[in-house]
Amino acid sequence: MPERTSEHTKTVRITLKRSVIGYPQRQKDTVRVLGLKKLNQTVEHVDSPTLRGMIAKVIHLVEVEE
Repeated sequence: MPERTSEHTKTVRITLKRSVIGYPQRQKDTVRVLGLKKLNQTVEHVDSPTLRGMIAKVIHLVEVEE
């Protein structure tokens, strides 16, 4: 099986668009694990099923770009 190179690796840009104040602690923790600390902060992660699951739990708080 051929190895993946950086050319074939998909990345996802995630931006925190809403405050986590007033949301359950689990959602706050998920946002923190994604690497988001401040509003309008953007991070890039390698796309994976685990990442997609975390995004699905806080989709109402973030904006996702492929």
